[in-house]
Amino acid sequence: MNSRICDMLGIEFPLLAFSHCRDVVAEVSRAGGMGIFGAVMYPPDRLEEELSWIDEHVDGMPYGVDLIVPNKIEGKDREVTPSDLAGMVPDEHKEFANEILRKYDIDTSDLEGQRGLSSQFGSNLREDGAARLLEVAFSHPIKLIANALGVPPKIMLDMGKQHNVAVAALVGAKQHAIRQVEAGVDILVVAGGEAGGHCGDVSTLVLVPEIHEAIQPYGDTPILAAGGIVTGRQMAACMAMGASGAWTGSVWLTTNEAETAPVVKEKMLAAGSRDTVRSRARTGKHSRQLRSPWTDAWESKGAPDALPMPLQGFVSEPALRKVDKLAAGGHEGAKQLATYWVGQGVGLMNQSKSVRAVVQEFKEDFLAATERLNGFLED
Repeated sequence: MNSRICDMLGIEFPLLAFSHCRDVVAEVSRAGGMGIFGAVMYPPDRLEEELSWIDEHVDGMPYGVDLIVPNKIEGKDREVTPSDLAGMVPDEHKEFANEILRKYDIDTSDLEGQRGLSSQFGSNLREDGAARLLEVAFSHPIKLIANALGVPPKIMLDMGKQHNVAVAALVGAKQHAIRQVEAGVDILVVAGGEAGGHCGDVSTLVLVPEIHEAIQPYGDTPILAAGGIVTGRQMAACMAMGASGAWTGSVWLTTNEAETAPVVKEKMLAAGSRDTVRSRARTGKHSRQLRSPWTDAWESKGAPDALPMPLQGFVSEPALRKVDKLAAGGHEGAKQLATYWVGQGVGLMNQSKSVRAVVQEFKEDFLAATERLNGFLED
């Protein structure tokens, strides 16, 4: 396709797929798009294993890596250990989470000992932890490195130039996009409020043309539209508004290859676009996720305010890991509580398909949409 993103990344179709599942990443890249591996939860040795596997299974096609290095995070300006961070979590928040689980017949006696397992996430959010992951990532033939939640750290920008790897940044507001362009990022991922995971509150339909227009005086940095995009016709619409391609995530969660928990996958396939909630209760920053009694409890009157990132993760992640494990074993209460990040496009995700089938449908739907638009023009 005649797209700046295709030219920049060496891909056939400007469809990028964010996923924590290496199988999805490899399949999308082999199908002509570009898989982006979500690396923030991995220690360096595990990331090395995952990227080595992708290298062996991607058939030489381009792929990328995504990290989260936020500009604002608790403890960013001082030296703190994971145990220090865990100690900052108020008893009120831990007890509130325990009460939710007990209401659904889940034992919470072992949760306190599980909080340390969230420490890797907290460490990777800091620049020193992210630097270790970057060293691993740039030792592999990646073609893109992406950062969420702020301007990429200088080390990421410098290493991108050094290794001729495009640096992308996720943005959810016009002023953030301008700062990213001024900092020298190569690609803007413009994520509307419909997106799963961390997102702003402006819709993709408004945000893409607003940012495209706003950045022109500073540089015509190519845009990937994100947020609720699960079909080729949506991708075509965003490209008509100024994007050069699409960044997708939720649509891959219900594919055959995805590692999404079966209980959650079933919920997603049955969900409508209104069955998600944008909340700070999972990470401390606003993120969109599948609604469940867990999310309802944190949004209810009397619930404690979410803690700043990464402290909220020390509350939510141990509890939700236990929920997922019990739900997989058939525990009815855990099955009700189970949730995961997903965007409002979930209402169009009604059937589990292979990754390659989804990519092919994107291509066909994109072509049909452009032909429809061309049909409105007079001969």
